[in-house]
Parts: sequence; C-alpha cells; structure tokens
Amino acid sequence: MDIGVVLQCTPPASRVVELARLAETHGFSHVWTFDSHLLWQEPYVIHSQILAATRKVVVGPMVTNPATRDWTVTASTFATLNDMFGNRTLCGIGRGDSAVRTQGGKPVTLATLRKSVEVIRELANGRSARVGDAVVRLPWAAGSRLEVWVAGYGPRALDLTGEVADGFILQLADPDITAWTIARVRAAAERVGRDPAAIRICVAAPAYVTDGSDAALAHARAQCRWFGGMVGNHVADLVARYGTSSDIPAALTDYIEGRQGYDYNQHGRAGNVHAAFVPDAIVDRFCLLGTADDQLARLRELAALGVDQFAVYLQHDAKFATLEAYGESVLPRLAALVTATEAVE
Repeated sequence: MDIGVVLQCTPPASRVVELARLAETHGFSHVWTFDSHLLWQEPYVIHSQILAATRKVVVGPMVTNPATRDWTVTASTFATLNDMFGNRTLCGIGRGDSAVRTQGGKPVTLATLRKSVEVIRELANGRSARVGDAVVRLPWAAGSRLEVWVAGYGPRALDLTGEVADGFILQLADPDITAWTIARVRAAAERVGRDPAAIRICVAAPAYVTDGSDAALAHARAQCRWFGGMVGNHVADLVARYGTSSDIPAALTDYIEGRQGYDYNQHGRAGNVHAAFVPDAIVDRFCLLGTADDQLARLRELAALGVDQFAVYLQHDAKFATLEAYGESVLPRLAALVTATEAVE
C-alpha cells in the first residue's frame, strides 16, 4: 500500500513545501493539497515548488473541480508540470465544495464532471479533445502522462467513477463504507467493459499517532473531529438527494442528524466549532487514531479491501510528529521484507 499526505496551502507556502519534502524523506509516495483559492493559497504554484524540492513523490490536488478551473487550463497546467519535472502529477477531481460554495455557487452536475474528466485527461496526455464546438490539442504535450481520479460518496458519483476514472478517492477510512464504495465502483466498471482491478483506490483521512493512553486518544479526537464535519457537508447533499431509505450505508448518513450548518471559514481546521455534532464513534471510524500498531491494523484492513493508497490528512497539531511516526514505525512495517541474503539448503 502506498502512503500519501494531504496538505493545506496555508501560508507560508515555504512551510507547505518543507512538509512535502519531509514527507518524501520519510517514505511517503504522494503529496496532495487542498484546492480552494479563497481559503488558501494557489495550489499549482506551490505544486511546482514541491516538485522542484523533491525527487520521486507524485503531486496533485485533493481535489480540484470543473467549476472554478477552466478544463483546458487545468490540463495545460498538469502537462507543463510534467514537462518540467517528469510525469509526477495526478489530478484528483470532484464536483466542487469549498472552492465553489465560498463564492455562493453549487457543485457541478455529474454530467459536467464526466465531461471534464474526459477533456482534462485527453489533453494532458497529448491527445485531442472536443471542447464546445472545437476540437483542440496541446501540441507540445506528447510526452505528458496524467491519470484522473474522482472523489465522491453517492451512488451515481461512484458509478461515474467506475465508468470513466483512473482512480477513486474516498475521503474517510471506515472499513464498511470503504467496502461498499469500492464494490459499487468496480461493479460500474465491469458493466461498461472496463477492468475493475485497474481502477486505483485511495482512502484519505486524518491520522494521529498516540501513546495509547485515554488522554492522548481524547486529544486526537478533538484534533480530528473537523473531518467528520467536512464529510458531513457531502453527506447532507446525499441525504437531500436520496433520502435515508436508499442503499447508502446508514453508517454514512445517520450521524448528520445533529448537523446545524457549516462555516467555511473554519473548513479543514482543528477545533471547528461546527463539527461539535460529530460523535466520538464517527471520529474513530472515519479517522486513524491510536498507536502505530493501531494504525497498522486499520491500514491492513483497508488493504485487504483493495485500497492501494492511504493519504494522511495532516490538519492537526502534530504534523511533523505524524510524518516521523509514520516514517519510523508504520511505513517500514507495511513494506514487504527483502533480505540481503537468502538461506541456502
């Protein structure tokens, strides 16, 4: 299983770049950032600096959207980064949340998302794409290679992912919900003749490594409760669309009954007062909290479900400690053991 990290583009940008550089030195494979240009700094500018400061990590947004970004500009940005730094970018995309809602907008339709995935991927891989009435191409991007991974929760978004995406991003780490979403994505892929196993699966959630004490667990929950509030925004959309009697797992929808609005000025921030409705049980299920052994147990459970990457949301007060704990106590134990010598019979 690959292990990535998800960063906010909170000033100063130099600190974001340093966290990315440290993540690579600790063995992380991917560096993702939020894409919400009003709340934080411009991610693609920072991506160029992360790529310049690292050698191997793959870099991309978790997630961009087709509403605030022109699709052809997005494709050109990725192709340019690939030309400058080698093919080390990845496009995570969804219907739009904070970047759209902070301007009073709404997420795009799934039909728009589907078309944007096709246009961005074709152009960023040096091929032609239809945009409106024109067929266009980036004539200088023949060597660029880009995968597009779709983030979503609802049945129709999961079906779209299986039908057109190179990968699936699930922003929570509950094993039961993970199993349901992966099954839905893979079934959709199979229906349209795609290889279900070829779709990469990424689960993203906060991880907080503790010493195993009750006090440390309570602190970790307080630091990561914001995540349940963020997920609750998407879940509220699902409940409004599908109600509570659909095949969406109750584990995903029941907990938002106490939700009373959301302030995007506190989006993705520890201590978010609009996440008070999130119970401890949801924090424990959606996030990875506990000792290194606890983290490994959940990661192995997710891997058994078919998860290819776990991406650590690092929005809490233990950013550097989490990178170090994963680098020293988690990642080495996930890797297959390779010895210098073999027994000779």
